[in-house]
Amino acid sequence: MEIEIKATKDLASQIYQDALMIRKEVFVKEQGVDMALELDGELGPTHYVLYYKGKPAATARTSFEQAGWHIQRVATLKSYRKLGLAKHLLSKIEEEARQSKVAYLTLGAQDSAQGFYTKLGYQVVGAGFLDAGIAHHRMDKSLQIKEN
Repeated sequence: MEIEIKATKDLASQIYQDALMIRKEVFVKEQGVDMALELDGELGPTHYVLYYKGKPAATARTSFEQAGWHIQRVATLKSYRKLGLAKHLLSKIEEEARQSKVAYLTLGAQDSAQGFYTKLGYQVVGAGFLDAGIAHHRMDKSLQIKEN
C-alpha cells in the first residue's frame, strides 16, 4: 500500500488544509454537522493526514489531556473507505503515543463506529451523549507502557 502519514500543529500548512477538506466532506456535507461546531478547538491539537497514493484520504487530530491523548475528528473520505486506512492512521497515533509514554487513548466514537474501535482494543466507558446531534460514546484504550 502506498501510504504516508503526516502531522502538523500549523494551521497554515497544507497538511492542516488537507485535514480540513476531509472533515468538511465527511462531517459537514455527509453528516450535516454545522461548520462552526466542526471548527471548534483547532488551535493546539496535532492534526494527522493519511495520504493514499499521494492523495489525502483520512484524518484525525489529537490533544493531550491528563495522562492521555484525546483523539478527535477521525474521518475517511467516502471513496477510500473499506481499505483499512483509518486503522493505519490510528495505529500510527498509538505508536507515537506509546513512544511518548502516554498511558491511554480516549475518543468520542459515533455509535455507528463502535464496532470499528472495539476491534482496535477500545472499550466503551459510561453513558452515551450527543455531539453535533449524533449519538456517541466515550471509548478508551489503555496503553501498557514498558519500562526499559
